[in-house]
Amino acid sequence: METSYISKKKIGKGEEIKGQDIRDGIFNLLRMDFPGFSKDHYISLIELNTYRRLYLTSLISQEKGELAIIDLDVMDAIKNNSILSENIQDEIESELTIGERVADKVALFGGSWAFIIVFFSFILLWMMINVWLLTNSFDPFPFILLNLILSCLAAIQAPIIMMSQNRQEQKDRLRGEHDYKINLKAELEIKLLSEKIDHLLVNQNKKLLEIQDVQTDYLEDLMKEIKRKR
Repeated sequence: METSYISKKKIGKGEEIKGQDIRDGIFNLLRMDFPGFSKDHYISLIELNTYRRLYLTSLISQEKGELAIIDLDVMDAIKNNSILSENIQDEIESELTIGERVADKVALFGGSWAFIIVFFSFILLWMMINVWLLTNSFDPFPFILLNLILSCLAAIQAPIIMMSQNRQEQKDRLRGEHDYKINLKAELEIKLLSEKIDHLLVNQNKKLLEIQDVQTDYLEDLMKEIKRKR
């Protein structure tokens, strides 16, 4: 009749369990409480079942802990994402000079229906004044002065619009870079999440199999105990 290493009491026949027959996870848990326990020592079946329950509890607790850590890592990655929090429009507008702001306003007005209506109204009014309202017109037909004004307006408006277009191209380039950074960050986060999920699934499968093995051992010992009593 063997003696239990834990309780130092005699173990009933058929209930002794040798250290080498205990699974590694449970054996290591035993060693944490009893560092001197070795493969050659014995414990009772009741004591083994106690540590089996403790081991299963530790596996489940560890599983919950891993889920919490993954959630925290994901939240930290999102909260610390300085790229996504950038306001590209404010950044562009804050760097504009007075000349660039004026060019944008002129180009915005010059490409609108309001400018077209005002422009044609001005031309018609000029023509009416010089043809019908004034006896001695200051710009008679064929309106040479009007042509000069229109030529000067076109000469000034063209480079202003080009300046605005260059600003728009710069805005588009910055937005493109910003979108690229966001897409790259999203790709890295998805890859990181995928790796974490794969790691979690592998660990879950291992732990589920280990839990199943422990439960199988539990049932086998119960069947042996039932057969022994019969």
